[in-house]
Formats: sequence, structure tokens, C-alpha cells
Amino acid sequence: MVTRRAALLFCALLLAVSRGERTAAAQQAVSPTAGRTIDASRRTAIVDATARVAPAVVSVRVTLKQPRPSVYEQMFMQTPQGTPQSFGTGFILRTDGIVITNQHVVANAQQITVTLADGTDVEGRLLGQDPLTDIAVIKIEKTGLPVVTVGRSRDLMIGEWAIALGNPYSFLLGNSEPTVTAGVISATGRNILPTGNQSGSYLDMIQTDAAINPGNSGGPLTNALGEVIGVNSSIFSENGGSVGLGFAIPIERVVGVANEIIRNGSVRRAWVGLTVNSVGSTGDWKQNGGVPVGEVAPGGPAARAGLRSGDVLMQANGRTLRNYLDWDAVQLDLHVGDSIVVVGKSRGESFSHRIVPGDLPTVTAQKVRVLQNLDLITVTPSIQAERRIQSPVGALVYRVPADVSEQTGILAGDVILGINGQALQSAEEVSRALQGIRPGSGFILNVERRGMRGNLQLQLN
Repeated sequence: MVTRRAALLFCALLLAVSRGERTAAAQQAVSPTAGRTIDASRRTAIVDATARVAPAVVSVRVTLKQPRPSVYEQMFMQTPQGTPQSFGTGFILRTDGIVITNQHVVANAQQITVTLADGTDVEGRLLGQDPLTDIAVIKIEKTGLPVVTVGRSRDLMIGEWAIALGNPYSFLLGNSEPTVTAGVISATGRNILPTGNQSGSYLDMIQTDAAINPGNSGGPLTNALGEVIGVNSSIFSENGGSVGLGFAIPIERVVGVANEIIRNGSVRRAWVGLTVNSVGSTGDWKQNGGVPVGEVAPGGPAARAGLRSGDVLMQANGRTLRNYLDWDAVQLDLHVGDSIVVVGKSRGESFSHRIVPGDLPTVTAQKVRVLQNLDLITVTPSIQAERRIQSPVGALVYRVPADVSEQTGILAGDVILGINGQALQSAEEVSRALQGIRPGSGFILNVERRGMRGNLQLQLN
């Protein structure tokens, strides 16, 4: 016989089971909604920005040209095995296959392979490169490609999101999709002091703590809207890895240089016709309130605008000038025909002058066998002041084709001082001396580069 207590326990058990079933059913009923809520909360601005940019990010693999071994190396040294390669990142700017990357990624390239986000490999053709700004343009023969959205760097806010996309250490990985790191805009307008082996001018840069590592070079830095605001190019590091000090080239400079390369194959440098004194030569910025003018080229654009040696430049195109790097940053973004408004003081009186830069006057040396199309300028006092050249004589390398630069190591901005230790005074003397070298002969080119003297060992074919 079932007792009253047992019956009550049985009823309680049935009630608990019933409640449990209803709870489970309720949970099943609401779980899809809960899942959708979780998914929505995970879709942040970084996720959306990445999805917008990633399809247009590419990997760049470069097969490097191998230097021809010397007779000694051929006879006594083992030939290295394998083909040297370098790796970087790029992004598609135009649907017809225009790809932007860093110049140092494609330097000395023999073959360029561009890997799209879907894993497709496409041969790339180098349209042009500009070592001074560290920008290069690659063309791939495909159309209808996804492209990035170009943003602005001039209105960046310190502390806003910064997203870096690229392919760091891609030679160790088998994936083609770009990786993503995020941080903030740490600073803007950063000028990096040049070093002896630095060919580019890293001025007015964007600083970010988003991780940038080897292989990220040439990739886009974007804002939280997925708009490209810069090109990742360099880091400060003691061990080669990211320490939170990454730098990107402002997108306005990148697009301007790329457009010139697409139109002309190279970049025409604007000549202002003045030089400014570096820090410490005539007092600091707080004492002068600006940057003192050193030399003004007679008859040059600055002279025609009314500037004189000893004037103090306080602003250029609205930018405050605190040192010579600020002035160099303004010049770096100038193109022939652009105007620049400078504000300053002259003999205690305030002024505002408008300068229209032009082409640097050149004297083109005769074409010399292997050094075809090498443009040289005889160093004059005004050229020496304009380019901060130490030597008062010699031949400035004004323009050198990329392939000649890669074959010889000669860079635009080098000053040829002599050949085989024999001093040369002008572009004409350098031209005659090179013409006198027999094909197949080796020689040493004595040069000045960024204020330092060195030698280049060359051989005429």
C-alpha cells in the first residue's frame, strides 16, 4: 500500500521532471537568438574593416638578381645553391591590376610574383620605383580585381584604431590570406633621422603600435572604417621583431608618387632653390622661432619669390617648421608646378611668400656604355647647398634608371668624386673618364653618399 508520504514524494518528483523538461525546451527555444546576439557582439569595427580590405591585400615574392661572381669566386669558391628571394606585402589600388608596395621590397628584383588573397599566383611587372619615398608600383595582367578604399591621413586622431594587414614571415607559411594586427595611432608627423644605409626619406610618418614584422612591408595601414591611411614601411627594433614602434608612409604621398610613376615611369623632383640650416648651426628652434635659411640659389624659385639668406621660415603650407626635417618633409611631397606658401621673418619683419618649384637645372652627361641614361650635374655652390653635399666639386647623380642602379649600386643623390682615386671636378670630366675605360675592365668609383665617402667597385661590359 502506498503511504501518503510516498505519494507526496512521487508527486514532487513528477513536478520536478516536468519543470526540467519545460526549462530544457525553453532553453532550446531561445538558444538560436542567444547565438545571434553573441555573433553580433563579436563583429567589431576591426572585423568589419578587415573584411573590407583583406580581399585587396596581396603577397609579393621577389626573386633577386644574383651578382655575377668574380674570376676568383669562380675558381676558388663554391657557387651558392638556391636563388635568393625576398618577401613583402602589397595592395591593389586599381581594378586593372595596379599594385602598391615598398621600393625596398622589389629592389634588385629579377622576377616578381604577386599572390592574390585567393591563392592565385600572377606574374608582376615593375612599372617604376622611387627609392626616396620607398614606393614602388607593380602591374599584374588581371582585371576586375578587388581594390582598397583610399582614406586620409591628414585628419588622423591620436589614439584612434589602426589596423595593419600583411604577410609577415610568409616564406614560413603556406597560407595566402593576410594576417591582421591592431593598435592605435601613436603619433603623426614623425620624422626619422636618416642613417648611412637608408636610401629612403622617412618623413612626416604615421606611428602605430600595431605589430609590424618582416614581411609586412608594403601592406596597408587602415582606420576603423577600412580606409587605407598609409603603407607600412619600417620599425624600430633591437631584434628585428615588433616592439610597438611601427611607421607607415602617409597615403596622400603614396598615391601622388604612384600616379607619377604610372604616368611617367619615374618621379620628377621639385626644386625650391634654397637650403635651411640644421639644428645647432645658428641656435635652436625656440630661439629662432623657425628654421633659418642658409643658401638661396640665384635665379631659383625661392629667390624669385623674394627669399634671402638669413630669413627664418616659420611655416610652410600651414605646417610649423621646427627643424630641417620638417622642411624636408614639406619638400618631399612637392611636385613640379605645385605651390608652397612660406611664412616667416626677414630682418625682423614678417612675410608671406608663394614659391612655385620647378625642375632642377641639369646638365646631362653623354651616354656611357653600361651607364645608359645616367644624368649627371656638375656640383655648384647652389647645388651643394640645396643637396647638403660636403664636396664643393664633383658630379651629382640626378637621375639613374632602376635597372642601372640595381646593376651598379649607384643611387640618385650620389656624388661622383673620382675614378680609381683620380679626382674629377665636373659631370663632363666624369663622362670623359668613363668613356676612356675599356670594356671588360674593372674600376672603382669614388662617391659621396649622404655626407659619407665610399667606393663602388664596377666593371664595364
